[in-house]
Parts: sequence; structure tokens; C-alpha cells
Amino acid sequence: MILLGLTGSIGMGKSTTTTMFAEHGAVVWNADDAVHALYAPGGAAVGPVGEAFPGVVIDGAVDRARLAEALGRDETAFRRLETIVHPLVAAGRVANLQAARAAGVKLAVLDIPLLFETGGDRAVDAVVVVTADAETQRQRVLARPGMTVERFEAILTRQTPDAEKRRRADFIVDTSAGMHAARAQVAEIVGTVLAPAWTPPRRTLSPPDEAHH
Repeated sequence: MILLGLTGSIGMGKSTTTTMFAEHGAVVWNADDAVHALYAPGGAAVGPVGEAFPGVVIDGAVDRARLAEALGRDETAFRRLETIVHPLVAAGRVANLQAARAAGVKLAVLDIPLLFETGGDRAVDAVVVVTADAETQRQRVLARPGMTVERFEAILTRQTPDAEKRRRADFIVDTSAGMHAARAQVAEIVGTVLAPAWTPPRRTLSPPDEAHH
């Protein structure tokens, strides 16, 4: 099974692009969705996060607004949260990939916003970066409910710059020209990586693990 890591800065069109890969039969695993599930009632992160950050669990679920407040009060809080959540996310990803491989799936896509920042690019066969021009990105993000210029700029400071992502990419999907053009780019990528003679550019960088054949 070929494993692609997909990433891109906010407002670039990652969700739409992953849908396009799914249309080609790829299994898509989304990091943000995984965290939402862990924070929901019955989620594996609810108990330990509640113990580490008293008051953030409401009605059996992690209240993301209260958690954000708690994180803002303590410089070490993000690291403590990561030590709780990251292993749970990783375990879920392993289980999903194992099930996909057992089902005979040929292509899996990991949608991870902070792929480069967390070193996830070293555990996939190739990286797809979704991009768009700066003005298109800005318009998309500021059109979101509750978004402000200040919040948008704060998010950008936590993400690897788009130009750096593109430099480190194995494949690029540019959504600036519209979805029809992006869909054609996705189809070309799928055809490339599923070709029998294709050599994964990052396979030699990755330690043997559950992600590969």
C-alpha cells in the first residue's frame, strides 16, 4: 500500500483535495477528525485531558474553548497536551492503516496539517502539498465565520511557510486555478504513484513500520 502524506497551510483546499483522492479509491485519514473523536463523549482523550487540565471537560467531552483558555495560561501546556493526545492519535492511525491494507486498499492518504512540523514527512512514501496564491488563501480564510485578520496571522506563524512546504514537496496540487484543474493534478499524482515502476522518494527515509507494504 502506498502512503501519501498530504498537507498545506490554512485555506489552501486540503479537505477538497482529500475528497478528490478518495474518489480514486484512496483511504483518507484526517488528523483533525481523529482529535475531534478523541475529545468527544467516550473518546479516549477525555479522561486524561480532564485530569491534566481541570475544568475543560463538560458533559463528558473536552470543551475546546475551555481547553484553549487553559493552554493560553501556561507555556508548558501544549507539550503536556501533546504527550497525551499524540500517542492516541498514532494508535488510531495504525489501526486504520492496518485495516485498509487488510482490505486490499492500494493507496492511503494521511491529511496532517502539521506534517512537516511534527516530522510526519519521514514516515510516508511521498508528500503532497496543497497550495494556492496568497490572496486566494486570505480571501478563503477571512470568509470563515468568526475569523479575524489577527487570528489568521497568528495561525500562519505556527505553520511552516507555504513556500517552504512547496520546496519540500514531492507533489503539488495548486487549487488557485479552480477545482477542475486541481482534480486533474490529483488524477496525475494517483496515476504516478500507483504505476508499478514508481519508486517512493521517501521510502529510504522511513523506518520499517505499519505504514508500508
